[in-house]
Amino acid sequence: MSPAKTNSYQPSLIQGLLQLPHVFEKVLSPFGKWPLLGLITMCLVASIPLITTPLEVWQQGIVAIFLTLLGWAIVWIENQRPQKQASEALHLFMAWISIVVTLRYLYYRVNYTLNLDGWVNGFFSLLLFIAELYAIGTLILSYFQTLRIRDRTPIDISTIPQQQWLKVDVYIPTYNEDVNIVRKTALAALALDYPKEKKTIYILDDGRKYPERRKQLSRMCKELGCTLLTRPNNNHAKAGNINTALKRTHGDLVLILDCDHIPAKPLLKNTVGFFSDPKVALVQTPHWFYNPDPFERNLLTRGRVPVANELFYKVIQKGNDFWNAAFFCGSAAVVRKKPLLEVGGIAVETVTEDCHTSLRLHSKKYKSIYYDKIMVAGLAPETFASYVGQQVRWARGMAQILRIENPLFNPKLKLSFAQRLCYFSATSHFFFGFPRLLYALAPVLYLLLGINLIRGIGLETLAYALPHIVLAMYANYITQKQVRFSFWNEIFEYALAFQNGIVTLMALINPKLGSFNVTDKGVSVTKRVFDWNSSRATLVMVALLVTSLLAVPFWLAINPNVTEAVLINAGWCVFNLILLVASLLVAYEQPQVRDAHRLNRELDIAIHNHGQYQDLVGKTINISETGALLSLSNWPNLPDRLTLQIWGDSDSTVCIEAKVHRVKVVKDNEVTVAVEFVDMTQEQWEMLILVIYADVNEWYSQSRPHPDNLLKSVQFVFTALSRAFREPKAAKATVVQKQVNIPTEVYWEGHFYPAIITAASSRHLKLEMPDTILHGSDYIQQNQPPVGLLIRSGNNNHAPMKLLAQLISVEASASGSAAWEDEKVTVELSFPTTLDKVQRKKIDYLLKSSSVTPEMSPKYS
Repeated sequence: MSPAKTNSYQPSLIQGLLQLPHVFEKVLSPFGKWPLLGLITMCLVASIPLITTPLEVWQQGIVAIFLTLLGWAIVWIENQRPQKQASEALHLFMAWISIVVTLRYLYYRVNYTLNLDGWVNGFFSLLLFIAELYAIGTLILSYFQTLRIRDRTPIDISTIPQQQWLKVDVYIPTYNEDVNIVRKTALAALALDYPKEKKTIYILDDGRKYPERRKQLSRMCKELGCTLLTRPNNNHAKAGNINTALKRTHGDLVLILDCDHIPAKPLLKNTVGFFSDPKVALVQTPHWFYNPDPFERNLLTRGRVPVANELFYKVIQKGNDFWNAAFFCGSAAVVRKKPLLEVGGIAVETVTEDCHTSLRLHSKKYKSIYYDKIMVAGLAPETFASYVGQQVRWARGMAQILRIENPLFNPKLKLSFAQRLCYFSATSHFFFGFPRLLYALAPVLYLLLGINLIRGIGLETLAYALPHIVLAMYANYITQKQVRFSFWNEIFEYALAFQNGIVTLMALINPKLGSFNVTDKGVSVTKRVFDWNSSRATLVMVALLVTSLLAVPFWLAINPNVTEAVLINAGWCVFNLILLVASLLVAYEQPQVRDAHRLNRELDIAIHNHGQYQDLVGKTINISETGALLSLSNWPNLPDRLTLQIWGDSDSTVCIEAKVHRVKVVKDNEVTVAVEFVDMTQEQWEMLILVIYADVNEWYSQSRPHPDNLLKSVQFVFTALSRAFREPKAAKATVVQKQVNIPTEVYWEGHFYPAIITAASSRHLKLEMPDTILHGSDYIQQNQPPVGLLIRSGNNNHAPMKLLAQLISVEASASGSAAWEDEKVTVELSFPTTLDKVQRKKIDYLLKSSSVTPEMSPKYS
């Protein structure tokens, strides 16, 4: 959608309309949720004539145009940023119009367009109709789930004496993940802002097949102060691992974290307060991933398009929470132990044990809470194959729950009607595979085989179908404009359609098929490669669509009577082809340029000069475990090796050595500096982890500043091809040298000669010497022996500093800082890396020397 530009002025009529929801809220709120549902039902019943009244094609066309303009007007009004109640009312009104138009389209489809002429046409026509029924059902369920979006605020526990705070066991289940990944999560868990005596950190290791790794975990737990729990088998995978720990630990609450989910310090203080209500069994918080998933990395969206799970965590879960149906997502959740044991622990019958467990908790009349604040930073699957594997597991598990529990009709489940609808929506969501494939296949069947899935398809069909599609987009735009951009949902679903279609069908046939698969984390993609194995079905469909388009001229030449139908199917093919090609590009793995993922965090920094300057203060633009991009108001005369201090959002800090790779003047009052962290100790690395991931008041992705824009979204989809094949270019390094004026003596062929150091870096030096001593480039020879340097401190109590360097170049110098009577030469030297252990501290001392000229501007080359 393309929202109108917002402005502070609103016409009085619009202001009056936006006040109406407050009146309805006051009237209906004393009666709970049911009057709202009753009002919706009455509106739908009153709309029956609008659904069934037949119209001529031109009349339906006018109605279609009018409704489209009405939908646009509602979206325009909503974009004036009214209060939340008004926005919800506009969404409700838009959803009502959308449902009426959709049911009118459905009435038309049933009565006029089902093609039952012959068993082939009939079979495929009914398949397509069933796919449309699924899509329409999903749409209406989503409207129900998002009738109200519930925003919660945490309950303050600081007024309660600490001895009364509930005890929390932190579970970190792990199987075969890299120990450093587990260590980061354990470090942050230990740093959680909660009394030490009230929390215990447990590493639940299920990796008995990896004895060496288990030894490493054991050492890590001893070093950090965690408790390692193991078991003799791997029964029921993660669910069994947690259930075993439940019997061996003694906390009131359990915080469950995937081993790559690094918690922020406020997590427990922001969630434990909700358990003051004894009926609350679960508090779920959103999952967020600091690395790009395959869609973001391989389509090079660079964060401009919301990732797939934002819709769920920003809209769906908050809507579920209104109906007390927010469910457990496996991590970043706090669970009350007693009700969890009451339902038999974590469910083990399905591979989505999390949702299954919350279903049973809700069936026992316990409450769940969804608090929408990002307080964990996790790792998304790095490869498309891993991403597909994760999504397939979720699809299988949800289908298993639907098959085993039947949440919509099962009388044994003591769920409210609203909860049944929410769980039915969740468990049926992953069946989108077959509808997506049928949408792509329908025009192919017509153009290649002459199978007509929609009888009489033409302008009349479009007059009914387009309002249904457009108004559904408008209605969803109001709630989803920040979290799901136009046409990107189709790309997500097409990329996974075939795999999800297969596993959901198999799970319905036999829910015991399949096993729990661990999603690989920390995988590094080093070169471009296409994942053929995960994309075979999509490739076949693309080939069929292209072939179908080649058949269009033959149709037009041989049978011009069906021109309308041919052109509509051809346009349908083109639309599907664009989306399928974009989904194919997700399987074209792009290399990861950096060793570690950068996070866009603005952290306070200071550069310690260890000399006559004051500390230089700035901020990070982005940062990782290996480096950062800094923003400074100016770049003084500094060396290429710095001592950098970084602060987290509250009290964490780390002091670390950094090497400068690039300096770039952005504008008059801003310089960006790219640095790499060097010579880190284990203690510094651990403090850096806490600063980056744990000491976070609010993650930058908590809210998205720019809403969906239809034209920009379409343009971004179209340009995916050019982005995916664009060669990644690493930024060029610049040579940074500190300008100094340090007298020295050069030991050359058995003699000492006077010289002046004019510029220095951690690897190079520039000297000025009289030309009578050196005779140009004649002195540069292969295997030139090292040159000695003797630097006197000026203090007789300190011995002179001795360094060895390798000669690089000798050039004539027209002028310089040294006042030689003879002609001068500039000599460039480098420090051999083989001598770093011996000379590193001396070089650092030289770079931090106070014998500098502050007025001199830095040199970049």
